[in-house]
Amino acid sequence: MERVLHHVRALHRLEPANADQLAALRVALSVAVPSLLLLAAGRADLIIYAVFGALTGMYGRSEPHQLRILHQSQAALVLLGGVSVGVFLSVNHIHSWALVAIEAALAGLGSIYSDRVRLKPNGPFFGILALGACASVPMAVPWYTAVLIAAGSAAFAAVVGFAGWVRRRRWQRGAVRIPAASQPLDHRAMLIHAARYVLAVGAAGTIGVLTGSGHPHWAMAAAAVPLAGADLPSSVRRGIHRIVGTFVGLAVTAVVILPAPWTLPGLFPGQQAVVLALLVVLFQFTTELFMTRHYGLAMVSFTPVILLMTQLAAPADPGVLILERAIETLVGALMGIAVVVAVRRRGSRSPALLLGLARRPRH
Repeated sequence: MERVLHHVRALHRLEPANADQLAALRVALSVAVPSLLLLAAGRADLIIYAVFGALTGMYGRSEPHQLRILHQSQAALVLLGGVSVGVFLSVNHIHSWALVAIEAALAGLGSIYSDRVRLKPNGPFFGILALGACASVPMAVPWYTAVLIAAGSAAFAAVVGFAGWVRRRRWQRGAVRIPAASQPLDHRAMLIHAARYVLAVGAAGTIGVLTGSGHPHWAMAAAAVPLAGADLPSSVRRGIHRIVGTFVGLAVTAVVILPAPWTLPGLFPGQQAVVLALLVVLFQFTTELFMTRHYGLAMVSFTPVILLMTQLAAPADPGVLILERAIETLVGALMGIAVVVAVRRRGSRSPALLLGLARRPRH
């Protein structure tokens, strides 16, 4: 019972701050510049590609500059790979089952790659999120334009991340990146971890397609979230944080996009694109501010980012959009937790023992 209470308290524990404001400012700047340039050019619908490229700035936040630039270059491959595949699927109108199969397969490959190069945030989550989001919106420009926008934003984010070196000019020779606790180090463990991604993402996408959802990729992305946990309790916490944080974030999103006199569209008629673009930057700042301290609080901000970008790229019924996001997140997160429980790593203990619901054996 004591272990159960410990895990319950961990759900709302806020981890200590670690220069979070500086990291959040770097990411917000990386998102703001390309997004505002596109807004000024009258192409707010292309902001989605700029934001996914700019998420490169989320990686290597507390590392020395020579490690950060390498880390962000490796992360950019995951993000740009997701954008490129998503754009390809959109151009060729490939959806439903083909999307599920391709995204599940790339989730497995992305897992192996992120484990091998030790990405942090670990796992292929942002890559498969970019893939599904870009595949779900129609192309309004040539495919290479979208990819170049994402690549330019990624390069700008890397420049912002390295800019501090100009002032300090510090170079730590022999610095190495420390892998996250959840990252497997041997080949067999990497393959098992990748198989879990394929299973969870594929199963969540299958459910999304069978239920007729317009955004099954949201379920697939949510299914990947628990798999980044270091152990079973942390995986379950991440899944719960994903669900609760998304639901609260959807309430925030409703105030922003629902057509009512008391919402932002009613307060700023005719300026919706400007308002949404500015809020994407603001919410990305608060997302990064809490990303390492409390995943659930980060999701309260990240949920509006995804929905506002989607609404700018391909306007849809806000009520349907919010409802589908809620359902797909719930389905995906629960599927991810189920896979974590069913397919455990070598040497891991039983779920009941890990969660404190059974007594440890005496030796």
